[in-house]
Amino acid sequence: MAMSLIGIVLGIAFFVITQAQTSGFEAFFIRTILGTNGAIKISDRFQDMDGTVSKVSKDGNFQFFFRSREEAQYTEGIRFPDEIRNALASYQDITGISEVLEGTAELAGSSRSFPVIFQGIRYHDHSQVSELNNQLIAGAIVDFAKDPMSILVGNRIAERLMLKIGDRIVMKGGTGTLQLRIAGVFETGVSQIDKKRIYIHLSTARQFKGERFAGSFFQLALDNPDKAPELAAQIQYHLGHRSVSWQEREKVWLDVFKALRISSAITVSSILLLSGLGIFNVFAIMVIEKTRDIAILRSMGFSRFDASAVFLWQGLIILFLGVLLGSFFGFLSTYFISEIPLRIRGIFSTDSFVVNWDVFHYLWAISLASVFVVIATWVPARRAGKIQPAKIIRETL
Repeated sequence: MAMSLIGIVLGIAFFVITQAQTSGFEAFFIRTILGTNGAIKISDRFQDMDGTVSKVSKDGNFQFFFRSREEAQYTEGIRFPDEIRNALASYQDITGISEVLEGTAELAGSSRSFPVIFQGIRYHDHSQVSELNNQLIAGAIVDFAKDPMSILVGNRIAERLMLKIGDRIVMKGGTGTLQLRIAGVFETGVSQIDKKRIYIHLSTARQFKGERFAGSFFQLALDNPDKAPELAAQIQYHLGHRSVSWQEREKVWLDVFKALRISSAITVSSILLLSGLGIFNVFAIMVIEKTRDIAILRSMGFSRFDASAVFLWQGLIILFLGVLLGSFFGFLSTYFISEIPLRIRGIFSTDSFVVNWDVFHYLWAISLASVFVVIATWVPARRAGKIQPAKIIRETL
């Protein structure tokens, strides 16, 4: 019985720990992508918003077929950004709107050149849809905001070109070359961004790319990012521009985290299952060994429910102790794990284990343990309640 109790304690604790870790890394990843690329991206304009094409058959009847979004034709960029911005301002769930002009260029340092993806932004607008302020690891964001010929570079770019704050660098491509001053270095933790992306002012990007109005896209921040798919569908329908939510954009990684969370829950649940089987074996053997004692109690006036309750109460006591100790050790272990140093750079940036403190992890663990223990206890208890005292006593005389 003690081993079964230990199994329940460890099962609950491990369940809480694994769920806290997997959901913690997932939540941190979501915060990273929301703070970097926003909740919704609005880009190209549809050429055919109805999504249907009429066709006349040989007999003269009209036939219609639906054109999926993947097959739809787009016009690159947003042609009238001011009108789109005014329309987006009417949506109450949108908390930030940033117009971004993206393109490719080449940064030429003192010793080498490096291909980059530039994003032209208005700093005040972009700070409302991203965590750019918190991602800056060198320099001052104020210097970038007040100097239209300044630039923010990813830390991987700065390392490869050996750039320092205040250095002058040449950006080639587009309509010519620009000489810019390094105002800051940022790190998002997403390697593909840190080694490719730079930020410049939107006016400078338009001058460099030679596009005064078209070619940009909008990055949005929402009060509740979970509503992004529904809101993106509304925006796409009403404004006629391709609108992609962060859930759709990062579907692959979200599916990976979901699979890890489910697989860890299934694996750890096997510990609770084995503990439940241990309790079942103990109680089953106990019922067999105590058959004569149960028959005597029944002959003294104990009902079937009373006989079953003796074993049910023992199971509930084990469950209560297991839940109490398991939750305590799960909480304590989660805290110590969150303090373990762990440097990760790739899809996000962290220097320690990331955990998610969620009461539902404990509720799920307690629910699974309760199901296994109750079933393991109820079956032998039910058998004890079915013992016929007269038959048992007669057989033992």
